[in-house]
Amino acid sequence: MPGSLSTALRVVGTSLFAVAVLGGILAAYVTGYQFIHTEKHYLSFGLYGAILGLHLFIQSLFAFLEHRRMRGEGQPVRPGRSVALCIAAFQEDPDYLTKCLRSVKRIAFPDLKVVMVVDGNGPDDTYMLDIFHDVMGSEHSGSYIWKSNFHEQGEGETEAELREGLARILNKYDSWLSFLSSVRYWMAFNVERACQSYFGCVQCISGPLGMYRNALLQQFLEDWYHQTFLGSKCSFGDDRHLTNRVLSLGYRTKYTARSKCLTETPTRYLRWLNQQTRWSKSYFREWLYNALWFHKHHLWMTYESVVTGFFPFFLIATVIQLFYRGRVWNILLFLLTVQLVGVIKATYACFLRGNAEMIFMSLYALLYMSSLLPAKIFAIATINKSGWGTSGRRTIVVNFVGLLPVSVWVAVLLGGLAYTAYSQDLFSETEVAFLISGAILYACYWVALLTLYLALVARRCGKRQEQCGLVFTEV
Repeated sequence: MPGSLSTALRVVGTSLFAVAVLGGILAAYVTGYQFIHTEKHYLSFGLYGAILGLHLFIQSLFAFLEHRRMRGEGQPVRPGRSVALCIAAFQEDPDYLTKCLRSVKRIAFPDLKVVMVVDGNGPDDTYMLDIFHDVMGSEHSGSYIWKSNFHEQGEGETEAELREGLARILNKYDSWLSFLSSVRYWMAFNVERACQSYFGCVQCISGPLGMYRNALLQQFLEDWYHQTFLGSKCSFGDDRHLTNRVLSLGYRTKYTARSKCLTETPTRYLRWLNQQTRWSKSYFREWLYNALWFHKHHLWMTYESVVTGFFPFFLIATVIQLFYRGRVWNILLFLLTVQLVGVIKATYACFLRGNAEMIFMSLYALLYMSSLLPAKIFAIATINKSGWGTSGRRTIVVNFVGLLPVSVWVAVLLGGLAYTAYSQDLFSETEVAFLISGAILYACYWVALLTLYLALVARRCGKRQEQCGLVFTEV
């Protein structure tokens, strides 16, 4: 079969599959078909919930299989290839940069070349050069000011596979927010991306730790650097776009939990919110780019992209519908369902990691529902605005614009509560029983989790870690 015809058939087949997945989910949502329900629908289980539950089960299953595959690989044989470690530095916290370079110096790999690229040539950037020389030594190191964008192309490798390592949080105990981010990061890497890795289609090789074939990078480095979207130059999401460039050529991308790094995360709400808004912008922008290459990869990439790309919109519609239906029980049931799903996912994470600390992953659901949902919509509305580039860590810049969508979202929810309070009919005895039971159950959940948090985590928060926990890295 001619290559062009085969490609055309794959494009058509993949497109039809994507439409079928979205259409099936939409039909299940709109029809509201229910398998079982109680009288007056106090409790029910329907087709849409079954689809989402099946998705979580399949994702968790393939993540488990990928981890089992990783454990069975054994100690990797050192390849006869040259390896260079590139560190991108932009207004970094001196303490973090020093720890980074010290950890790099401890890596046991023969003839490792270390290149630190300082984004900026101003007087305020020279401290990073000084730190590099202090840690790495001046005898075998040098510094250059590059007038052009990139080095000239050199000899590289031709193999197709790229790998991403596990990024963990360095400052996880600096605040409650950084702690919740740490458990969320672990979940994102070891469940979501591990599942993608099983099918060879990791959709974002995270910036803190990724390994690429140099020869492959040289094919699109200029195009990647000069990326624009709707006429604006892209200033964030560069790691996701770099991954998509690789996927666009039909190459596989993988994740391994055996390579690890530590990265800093926001400790305050506003900076975290701005970070999540930037990431959401790049996610939706790159979703459109990635969709052009679905046909070059396993159908899982198409399926998961459709499910995760459209899920926030279904969730927002569900929240608004339940809050404005004029029934208090609907709101309470929704809150219980959100935390139940969170507990199920957190319990699985505890099993997969072997660490009870992952149970706090269920608390992240509150951040998702209250802040991430409106941030995603705001990100789409301002997707062509590139003013929120990645900020440096030496001086933390706070942008209050991110509070706007959250404030609107809170107003919408409060309006729903007011409408429900006004429209609610007199409670029947059965409804009163459900409300009391649900409220007690919801309160018990929060009391139990907050008690555990105060006992196990809060006493460690606010104490900045002095030592980097990674003393070596497998390659």
